[in-house]
Amino acid sequence: MTVKNETMELKNYVNGEWVDSSALECLDVINPATGETIAKVPVSTKEDVDQAVQAAKKAFQSWKQVPVPKRARVLFKYHTLLTDHHEELAKLIVQENGKAYKEAYGEVQRGIECVEFASGAPSLMMGETLSGIAEDIDSEMFRYPLGVVGGITPFNFPMMVPLWMFPLAVACGNTFVLKPSERTPILANKLVELFTQAGAPKGVLNVVHGAHDVVNGLIEHPDVAAISFVGSQPVAKYVYEKSASKGKRVQALSGAKNHHIVMPDADMEKAVANIISSTFGSAGQRCMACSAVVVVGDNNQFVEALKKKADELVMGSGMEEDVLLTPVIRKEHREKVLGYIEKGLEEGAVLLRDGRKEMDEMENGNFLGATIFDHVSPDMTIAKEELFAPVLSLLRTADLDGGLQFIHQSRFGNGATIYTKNAAAVRKFREEADAGMLGINVGVPATMAFFPFSGWKDSFYGDLHVNGKDGVNFYTKKKMITSRFDY
Repeated sequence: MTVKNETMELKNYVNGEWVDSSALECLDVINPATGETIAKVPVSTKEDVDQAVQAAKKAFQSWKQVPVPKRARVLFKYHTLLTDHHEELAKLIVQENGKAYKEAYGEVQRGIECVEFASGAPSLMMGETLSGIAEDIDSEMFRYPLGVVGGITPFNFPMMVPLWMFPLAVACGNTFVLKPSERTPILANKLVELFTQAGAPKGVLNVVHGAHDVVNGLIEHPDVAAISFVGSQPVAKYVYEKSASKGKRVQALSGAKNHHIVMPDADMEKAVANIISSTFGSAGQRCMACSAVVVVGDNNQFVEALKKKADELVMGSGMEEDVLLTPVIRKEHREKVLGYIEKGLEEGAVLLRDGRKEMDEMENGNFLGATIFDHVSPDMTIAKEELFAPVLSLLRTADLDGGLQFIHQSRFGNGATIYTKNAAAVRKFREEADAGMLGINVGVPATMAFFPFSGWKDSFYGDLHVNGKDGVNFYTKKKMITSRFDY
């Protein structure tokens, strides 16, 4: 770990050593709740990327030869170290990301579960065989690693998303170059420190901090075989198109606009609790957050209960007790969200709860109170775009068909949820909702590590998703052997 005091400049990690970047510029890493600069991160260059890729390329030659069970043992040790440092890692997330400690603690657990999944490498790497595909001929399939993989991760899950990527990649025999978000780079250095302690050889995992030049450096580098990306929709599309044009395998997880349909027969108390947590937890900065609620029927009781619950939310620093609503990542992002709120008013939405009034209550930090718009139509800007903020849109419809139509109209397809006790409504929703991850009375229908994170439409670019069997297929290539045996 390179942070010895609150303002020390972070270093890259290349070939088992902390190294200075060739960058001439550094960015401030800011605590979103206080506005304090807690570290400085270099804006690394393409030359820094090349240094890391060359180290990973060299390490790949030996790492791919390491028996799969031995690779798994490194991950078992890593799992133990992550578990031992659970609280420390959660506090680092709160410090640089701003989310509440309880949510940060949960994120660490979800990351650990990804390592658990990757530790099953001996089973995951198994091939297939078929005897007698023709007379005296057998066929076999073996899995092999790709080579050097680049990972580009966002600020909103600084632990879980990197652990979606490099543990499974290296378990499959690849080596890895990680480019973490320049907004949340401190945790990445801690993750690589612990991975080294777990016994990872030099060059297997490398970290290059920075911004656009690092992203483009990974995309353009001829020795990078694959790119895994999580971030905003415009950048995801760019990464996918540019990486694919270079002949790389690529998965790019993108934005979202997740609709929650509240049917008249729903358990209103539980629906409200789930929606409040899903919408305003992590300040709405997660791709599975509820950002649009479809109210079916004349259900003003639900709307009143939702507003009342939002009024009761405690806003503050993530380390404060009972806090759910924490700051957004940067002041610049809050300004952008304030523009969306003004746009909603201009386009005729009813501002049921104005979170802007609570900003002045906080002396420091990038806070915005829970904001709820009612009577939003699907053609409004706030209904179509991902705001990534504690802002909720309420859409009204007469029946389930109308709610499904709202989902179909969205260009995003990450997740959707229905709240109901009606089995027929559940089945109709399951079969017709145009999104890859569905919830039945569940606020955040995100999948566990052994299932793929299955976004659709503009929420995902590529063919193979992260996690689960898709993840194994993404990080491996298949070799077919056909054998004739004459007796």
